[in-house]
Amino acid sequence: MGRWRPQALSSALLLIRFLVLLLPVLADASTSSSKVIEVVSFSSSSSPEADNPCIPLRFTCRPFHFLFGKLRRRSTFVYMGEKKHDDPSLVTASHHAALTSILGSKDDAQKSIVYSYKHGFSGFAAKLTETQAEELKKHPGVVSVKPNTYHQLQTTRSWDFLGLSYDQPSSSGLLKKAKYGEDVIVGVIDTGIWPESRSFDDTGYGPVPKRWKGVCETGEAFNASSCNRKIIGARAFDADADADASSGTLEGDYRSARDANGHGTHTASTIAGGPVRGASRRRGGAPRARLAVYKACFGSGGCGDASLAAAIDAAIHDGVDVLSMSLDGLEDPGTLHAVASGITVVFGGGNDGPVPQTISNVVPWGITVAATTMDRSFPTAITLSDGDKLVRQSLYYHNHTAAAPRILRDDFWAYVTNVYCDDKGSLDSVNITGQIVMCLARPMSSSSPPKKVLAMARNAAIDGGAKGLILEQYSTDILEYLLYCDGYMPCVVVDKEMAKRISSDTNTVAKISPAVSVVGSQVASPRVAAFSSRGPSPVFPAILKPDIAAPGVSILAAQGDSYVLKSGTSMACPHVSAVVALLKSVHPDWSPAMIKSAIVTTASVTDRFGVPIQADTVGRKPADPFDFGGGQIEPDRAVDPGLVYDVRPEEYLKLFINSSTLDPASDDGSRLFYQLNLPSIAVPNLKKGSAVTVWRTVTNVGGPEDGGEAAAAASYYWAKVKAPPGVAVSVEPPGIAFSSGRRNATFKVTFMAKRSVQGGYTFGSLTWLDGGKHSVRIPMAVRTVIQNLRWKLFDADANAGYLKANYSSARDANGHGTHTASTIAGAPPPAPRPGRWASARLAVYKACFGSRGCGDASLAVAVDAAIHDGVDILSMSLDGLEDPGTLHAVASGITVVFGGGNDGPVPQAISNVVPSSITIPYPYPRTKIVPTTIPIPARGYKLLPIPIPAW
Repeated sequence: MGRWRPQALSSALLLIRFLVLLLPVLADASTSSSKVIEVVSFSSSSSPEADNPCIPLRFTCRPFHFLFGKLRRRSTFVYMGEKKHDDPSLVTASHHAALTSILGSKDDAQKSIVYSYKHGFSGFAAKLTETQAEELKKHPGVVSVKPNTYHQLQTTRSWDFLGLSYDQPSSSGLLKKAKYGEDVIVGVIDTGIWPESRSFDDTGYGPVPKRWKGVCETGEAFNASSCNRKIIGARAFDADADADASSGTLEGDYRSARDANGHGTHTASTIAGGPVRGASRRRGGAPRARLAVYKACFGSGGCGDASLAAAIDAAIHDGVDVLSMSLDGLEDPGTLHAVASGITVVFGGGNDGPVPQTISNVVPWGITVAATTMDRSFPTAITLSDGDKLVRQSLYYHNHTAAAPRILRDDFWAYVTNVYCDDKGSLDSVNITGQIVMCLARPMSSSSPPKKVLAMARNAAIDGGAKGLILEQYSTDILEYLLYCDGYMPCVVVDKEMAKRISSDTNTVAKISPAVSVVGSQVASPRVAAFSSRGPSPVFPAILKPDIAAPGVSILAAQGDSYVLKSGTSMACPHVSAVVALLKSVHPDWSPAMIKSAIVTTASVTDRFGVPIQADTVGRKPADPFDFGGGQIEPDRAVDPGLVYDVRPEEYLKLFINSSTLDPASDDGSRLFYQLNLPSIAVPNLKKGSAVTVWRTVTNVGGPEDGGEAAAAASYYWAKVKAPPGVAVSVEPPGIAFSSGRRNATFKVTFMAKRSVQGGYTFGSLTWLDGGKHSVRIPMAVRTVIQNLRWKLFDADANAGYLKANYSSARDANGHGTHTASTIAGAPPPAPRPGRWASARLAVYKACFGSRGCGDASLAVAVDAAIHDGVDILSMSLDGLEDPGTLHAVASGITVVFGGGNDGPVPQAISNVVPSSITIPYPYPRTKIVPTTIPIPARGYKLLPIPIPAW
C-alpha cells in the first residue's frame, strides 16, 4: 500500500476517533426496544414520520434517532441537594469534580458548566449529551438530573378593593403598621424591568439596607444608573439560552435586566411601585419596599430551569425577604432552599382554568395564588332600533382620530348576525363591509378559550371591513383582550341571551356607545376568574391547592413608560407578594409557613354583602377550595390571625426526599402528606369503614392590641366544624386553652365516610374561634372511594356492523330509537337492563333517517299521528324542537318529554324550552354500583358491573 496523503490520514484518524465515541452509544442503542429499521414511504410529508430526525434517510430508525440524540449536547440541570460547604468556591469545586469524572478532564468540565449553584443549595447546569447525563445520575451526591425545560409567564383599583387604601385614616391598618413596606426587599424573577418607569422613582428613599449583598449588573441598554435606591439590584441569567441557542430564546430581547416583554415591569410595579398620579394613582401594594430584579425569562423561549435555579440561588445569597414568581409549572427544588433560608415564595397558580386539575406550582412550601375580579367595570350600551339598551363591558372610547376611520361614532349602523367568525375564511361569503358583525359561539365552544376566539373574530372582522364586533361567548370577563380592537373598531362580548335579543331585532341596526367606568358595591365582586387554574393537584392530591385568591383581572400597572391592563394569575401573584412584604415588615420573626397560614386562615369566602363568592367556570357556581383555596385575601385581618400553623423547613425537606420514592397519589403517599402542618386538609382516598386521622399544631400569636402578651397567652379557642357532605368529622380536643407557658397546642381531626360511593370531592372547613376578633379557618376537601372497586369493559357483539343505509320502514338502523324505547319500557331480564315501566306499551313513530336527522315536516306529522292514535306520553330525545304540534299534544292530555341537549357545560345552551313540556338534563344517574353479572343467552352481552337504579 502506498503512502497516505496527509489529508487522507487526517480524515482516517477523525473517522477512527468518531467510531470509538460511537461504540458505547451503539451498544446502548442495540438494547433499545426499537431495534428494527423499518423503511417507510417516500410520499407525503404529512406522514407520521414527518417530524422524525431521520427524515433525510426516510427511515423510522429509532436507533439512529437514539444515537444522534445521545451525541447532541444540551443544557442539563443537575441538583445535588444541600450544600456540603459554606465556602462557595469549595461547592463549585465539587461540581467540577463531578463533571470531570464524566467528561474526563477538568478543562472540559469547566467549559461545559453553564451555572454553578453554590449559595442556597448545591447543583449546576452544564452542556451534556444524553449519555453523559445518564452517567451523571449514577454519581454519588447527585439527587436529580433533568434536561433544561422552559416555563411560560402567566398572564389601580385593586389595592383599595383589598382595603389597603394609600390614605388609610386609621393607623391600625396593615399598610401603616408596616410603614408601607419600608426596606423590605422583594425579589422578582421574571422578564426584567423598565427602570425609567415613574413607578420606580427613588425620590425620598434612604440608603440601601446594609444587609443587601446583591449587585447591579450592567448590560445591553442597562447601565449602573439603571439601579437606584428603589431598584437596588438587577441580574440577568441568559447562559442557558446561549447553550440552547437553537431555541431562539434571546431573539428580540435585551442581553441585560432590561424588560422587552413588559411582564416583569408589570408585576414589579404591582408589588412595590411608588404612587403615580395620572394613572388612576397607580401604585404597588408595598410602595416603600425595595426591588431586586432577576431576569430569567427571555424572548419567546420562556424561562429555562437552569436560569431559574441560578436566579433563586442568587436571590438567597443577596438577602431578599420575599420571592415573587409569576411562572407556570415550576418544580425547582431551589425554592425549598429559599424557604429554608426564611424567604417566603409566592407563585401564580396558572391560567388553564376553568378545567379541574390544571393548578400549577403545587409544592407545599410555596403560596399558590388564584385570580379573582374586583369591583370595577367598564359598561357599554348597545342600543337597538327600538331604543332597547343592552349593557356589557368594552374598552371603546371616543379618543380616536381619523387615523382609525373604522371607529363608530354616535350614529346607528347596520349589523350582520348569525355568522361564525372563528375560522379562516368563515366570513368570505358574507358582506360585512361598513357594518357591525355579530359572531356566534359554536356548540361546545368551551373547548376554545374566549381570548382565542376573540382574536380570530377580530381579525376576520377587520379583514372584512366591519365597523364593529359583537361576540357571543360563555365568558364575558375578557376585558383586557378587547384592547386587541383598540384603534380598529369597538368590540363587545355578550352572552347567548343578549345575542338572541340582538338577532331578533328585525331592523338590524344598532349603536355601540362609549364605555364608562363604574366602581363600587354595584359591581358584583370578587369572582374567581374563568381562566384561573383549578385544583385538585394531580401531582400531590393530598395537598390542597391553590392556597389563596387575589385580584388578577384587568390590573393596571407599568409596562415600559406607560400603564396597561393585564389579566392572569401573574397579576394575582404580585398582590400576595406585596401583602407578604407588609406582613414581613410587621412580623420580621415570622417564618414563611406562619405568613402563609396568616393569609390563608383569615381569607374571606363571602363578598361584602355576605353572599358566597362565585367562581366563573363555563357558567357560574359558588367557589370551593379548588377554585380559591382559603378564599379571597384579607390583608388587614392577616396581620393579626390569632393562631398560625407553622412548619419547620426540615419537614418540607423530609417530605421532598420521601416523595421521590413514594407515589403521592397512593395511600402511603397521601399519609405522608396528611401530617404536614398545613393550613388546609385534603383527603383524596377516604373509604367507608377506614378512618383517616390528621394531626395539626397551632401556635398562639395574638397581638398586643388584644390586651398585651398576658391576655394573648390566656386565650381559649373552640372548634367549629362544617363537615363535607357525606363525611363525619370529629376534632379532639374540641377546645384549646393557652397560657403563658403554653403557646402551642396539637389536635387531631378524624374523617369517616358516611356512605359507600365512588364520588367526587366535597368540601368543608374547620374554624377555631375565641369569641372575639379571631376566626381561624382552614378549608377541607374530601373524596370518598369504594375500596378495591375494579371496572371491566367488555365489547358486546363485536360482529355488529354499522349500517350506512337506512330502512324505509320503522326498523331502526341507527340504534338510538331502540335504546330510548327499551330504557322506557324494555322487558325484564334476561334483557341487559330492564326499563322502569316494563309493562307499558310502545307506539313507535320514526321521523329521523340516516345522517340528515329529523325534519320538521316529518316530526310534525309524527306528533299529529300520535295525537290521533291516543298515546299517553310522548318521548322526544331530539334537540332544538319548536314544533307547535307538541302544544296541541299537551292540549290533548299528552305529557311531552324532551331532552335538554348536549351542548353543555356552556350556559344558555339549553334546548327545547317550550313551557308546555318537560325538559330533562343529563345528570349523573342516581344509582348504586353493584358488581353484578346478568347472563344473556345467545348474544353474549357481558356487563360487569352494571348500574342498578336505586329507585
